[in-house]
Parts: sequence; structure tokens; C-alpha cells
Amino acid sequence: MDDNYIIELFFARDEDAIHAAQQQYGAYCTAIAQNILNDSGAAEECVNDMWLQCWQVIPPQRPRSLKSFAGRIVRNLALNVRRTDAAWKRGGGQVPVALEELNEVVSGEDTPEEALDRTVLLEALNRFLAELPEVQRNLFLRRYWYLDSVEQMAKRFAMSKTQVTTTLHRLRVKLRAYLEQEGFEL
Repeated sequence: MDDNYIIELFFARDEDAIHAAQQQYGAYCTAIAQNILNDSGAAEECVNDMWLQCWQVIPPQRPRSLKSFAGRIVRNLALNVRRTDAAWKRGGGQVPVALEELNEVVSGEDTPEEALDRTVLLEALNRFLAELPEVQRNLFLRRYWYLDSVEQMAKRFAMSKTQVTTTLHRLRVKLRAYLEQEGFEL
């Protein structure tokens, strides 16, 4: 089913919109939540909360890509659940490891001035990703957006764990240099 058709169902306040969106992107959203939470019950709850949020914000919002829109919402919900979970405090799992790796490049604490520059930073990050070869871009996104483990990525891309780790390290170094070249203070 076409995204535009599903979005029109949301705008018409037709409850079939949720069913159609679930059919189209339910597995995708569940995989995102499952990767972050490593708990199928909590992942399912995040996906359900995500559909509720979609129902509440469409309309007035009209996402260009329902898949990206739903993926972003479920990712944020799962990260919020993870932050409040005791496992987060103990530092277990892939989420803290992946976020710690990125913390070498970009700090998570924003001053008001830095918050204003967030849009510029996102544009620079998008340009950086667009310039990468497809495999490197996919590795970066699988690790830092989908929060896949090194083992999962090695299997997915038919690489050794060492190759994945080395590539990710080089990408972080390259990202740091790129952002500094763009004028960001890290």
C-alpha cells in the first residue's frame, strides 16, 4: 500500500490507517525497538505507543515518508524506555556502547547556543553520510541509528567483527574531521 494513501486515511481519521500502517511497517518498527530494548514485550509496547502517537499527530503533520516518521518515533520511545530501565544504568547491551562510541565525536549535552545549531549539524551529518560509499553509510546507520551489534553487522555485511570495528572507528575519525572542517567545535 502506498504511503500517501495511508496518510490520507490518517487525515480522514479512518481507523484502517493504523491497520494499513502496521501491515506496511510493523515489522520494521518492531525490529528497531527490539534492537534497542532486547525485550519483545517492551518492544511491542513501544510499537503500540508509536501508532498512538502517529494517530495523534497525523494530522496536522504530513510526513514525507511514513516509514521514516514511524521509525523515528519508535526509536525515540524505545530509547526513553531504555533510559529509565535499570539495565541502562548498569550499562548493559548495545545502546550504551554505541552511544559512547559516538560521544567521542559529539557531546550529548547542549548549551542553548548548541541547541540552535542542531539543524546545521544535522545537515552536515546528512552531507557526510551522502558522501560515503554505500557499505560504509549502511554500517554507520546500522550501528548508530538502528543500534545493531558488531556481531549482527558482521553477519549482515559478510565481514569479520574486526573489519566492522575498524571501519566504524575510521568513520568516527572521518566524521570528526569533517565536522571540524565544517566549523563545529568538538
